[in-house]
Amino acid sequence: MIEQLSAVHPLLPAVAGSLALLLVAILSDLVAKRLLLVAVRAAARRTRFGWDDALLENNVFGRLAQIVPVSIISFGIVLVPDVAESVEKIIRNVASAYMILMVMLTLTAMLSAANQIYETRPIARSRPIKGFIQLAQIGIYLFGAVIVIAMLIDRSPAILLSGFGAMTAVLLIVFKDTLLSLVASIQLTSQDMIRVGDWLEMPQFGADGDVIDVALYTITVQNWDKTITTIPTHRLITDSFKNWRGMSESGGRRIKRSISVDVNSIRVLTDDEITRFKSFALLKEYIDAKQTELRDYNTALDEPGESGVNLRRLTNIGTFRAYIHSYLKHHPKIHEGMTLIVRQLQPGPEGLPIEIYAFSNDTDWSAYEGIQADIFDHICAIAPEFGLRLYQKPAGADLAGLRV
Repeated sequence: MIEQLSAVHPLLPAVAGSLALLLVAILSDLVAKRLLLVAVRAAARRTRFGWDDALLENNVFGRLAQIVPVSIISFGIVLVPDVAESVEKIIRNVASAYMILMVMLTLTAMLSAANQIYETRPIARSRPIKGFIQLAQIGIYLFGAVIVIAMLIDRSPAILLSGFGAMTAVLLIVFKDTLLSLVASIQLTSQDMIRVGDWLEMPQFGADGDVIDVALYTITVQNWDKTITTIPTHRLITDSFKNWRGMSESGGRRIKRSISVDVNSIRVLTDDEITRFKSFALLKEYIDAKQTELRDYNTALDEPGESGVNLRRLTNIGTFRAYIHSYLKHHPKIHEGMTLIVRQLQPGPEGLPIEIYAFSNDTDWSAYEGIQADIFDHICAIAPEFGLRLYQKPAGADLAGLRV
């Protein structure tokens, strides 16, 4: 048969053999993709495991299937008659390089699938490995590129690798960000500085929201306004940032807010007012203890002075402050195991600030804001019961009321 084809044309056996080999490669490709891959996908859908679904999503089997036709060409080219040795070598080298490329892509896809499977586990939030996976993929790409180039130029990979020593300085410059990110990823992971789901605040980058991805090069933050901010990983080591995870894990969220009291409304309580405040369940214990304390102090005075000017007496601002403290102490939404302080701040042109420093026992943002608002709704509404006026700058209606 070969001799008959050669009699027609010397190149005809090589052309016919090449077409036959190509046809076999195409058929093998169709079998691998249309039959084997379909069967693998069907089997994966029927299983309960997640790893096979991850491998399918990352096209691991699809890339492996592409090795089949190329390997047939690589090993079958020697069976084609009358093919020049140089041509055969080129075809085998190109086919081998393509197989190495597919193996490289398959390995990187498997690493991506492994990371996808790992992220479904709870530990992935505290110990993300995506940065290390990306670093391993870069290493595979670099090593694969050396092998592919060596195959194409028909040289030993050792020759190419030996030339990298002179390129070290260039490589350090080219991969500077990669090296910085690698070191940063190791520090962030080993010291547990950042996790997926953490509330991260970094004003210099406009980041204020939840961390949704921790990668080798970037940390991705979804801000509260639903915008996305990406931060270079190494900047979390060189720059300062605020991680609100400690607040979430503690179970308490700080309330630190003040109201301003008009100093002109501050005065000493009358006996009738003291009697009335004793009827307040939240103040009875305070009034009794304070009266005993003041009585002992005043009794010890040698000279009370005219009109009792040296005597200590109950004031409406002190009683109001004690009421707020008792109210918060008995509030069901205030954390009992954390700091609770009601204090006066420095008086100023806008009155006397009374600051509340406490912690809610619910860290959810919407619930926290509701708790805080309810507390100050009550405080603002109850202040007139103590004869106090809250300070605010005059509004237009206030100025209009001054007209004669």
